[in-house]
Amino acid sequence: MARAQSTDVERSLGRRMRGVAGLAALAGLAWVARDVPAALGGRLSGARAERAARSPQFRDGTFHNQAGTRTMVAEPGRNLVRELIFGKQKRRPTTPVPLLRPSADAPQAADELNIVWYGHASTLIEIEGRRVLLDPVWSERCSPSGLVGPRRLHEPPVGIDELPQLDAILISHDHYDHLDMPTVRALLAGQSAPFLVPLGVGAHLDRWGVPAERIIELDWSESHRVAGLEITATAAQHFSGRGLRRDGTLWSSWVVAGARRKVFYTGDSGYFDGYAAIGAEHGPFDVTLMQIGAYDRAWPTIHMFPEEAVDAHVDLRGGLFVPVHWATFNLALHDWSEPVDRLWAEAKARDVRLAVPRPGERVVVDEPPAVDGWWQAVA
Repeated sequence: MARAQSTDVERSLGRRMRGVAGLAALAGLAWVARDVPAALGGRLSGARAERAARSPQFRDGTFHNQAGTRTMVAEPGRNLVRELIFGKQKRRPTTPVPLLRPSADAPQAADELNIVWYGHASTLIEIEGRRVLLDPVWSERCSPSGLVGPRRLHEPPVGIDELPQLDAILISHDHYDHLDMPTVRALLAGQSAPFLVPLGVGAHLDRWGVPAERIIELDWSESHRVAGLEITATAAQHFSGRGLRRDGTLWSSWVVAGARRKVFYTGDSGYFDGYAAIGAEHGPFDVTLMQIGAYDRAWPTIHMFPEEAVDAHVDLRGGLFVPVHWATFNLALHDWSEPVDRLWAEAKARDVRLAVPRPGERVVVDEPPAVDGWWQAVA
């Protein structure tokens, strides 16, 4: 009888412990997910919505590309989910990606132009003594959640609190691998630079506590002067959205022009004839920062293949080509090193000047390092 009572007590205690563990797990999930609603961002309203509605890119309640494009192209017989799970591609490096630590306050000549690539699209432009940061993402995942979503394949080469003082922060569009709430909040606290963003993206920053005087929204072909630089939002061929709703904010490429030096950044984009127009109006460029990764034949109009990126660089009248949007997050089905392998071959075939820095490596545009194939030992 005593043994039976003891067993009943043990069972009751076990149920209670499992219940407590379940509640603890739910509480943990709730704690981790507490920022997800905020990370989804804001919605256009008021004066911001009225301004968006006046844009030539805005109609029927959403933004549009210059030419009609489809985000995905159906391929009969192809199963992307199965390929994602069972595909044979080597989508991760086999050894750690080498990182360098650039000095935060390296002296610059008045006409010097340097590029520091931190990984993926996050890049620092040092131009004529000014500093412009592109699409900063320092989080472990490019996702609204810390539990799920693409995870970094290498650490940032420097902490976000180790960045030098910035003159401007540019955002190309609102996808999570380009616009990251924790990074924005860290920059809000540690920097005083304004955020220059495409139309509508200011709604996200506003929800995250960025003051109105630090948000500058631009439509394509609009410019803003900051710290002696002329910064212009230019066309791109992509899409936007942080939740179920698509294209409620604009996407853009960027021109950063000083008195003597010029830089072009693609953001995310498929290849389109707008590059030739941008090159004719704003070029030539000392350096172009070109998206080369996360492409697939299932979405050919919204991300360039490496060979198309070289086409765009030539259209833009670019000098040095520096690739971005590869190596850091696993966002497509190709091999980890395939984008830069294809790029190197195409650049050599077409006599395009190329620099492929390690994350954190400073590229002096007038004296770029020779391409040494460092990624091949990592792949």
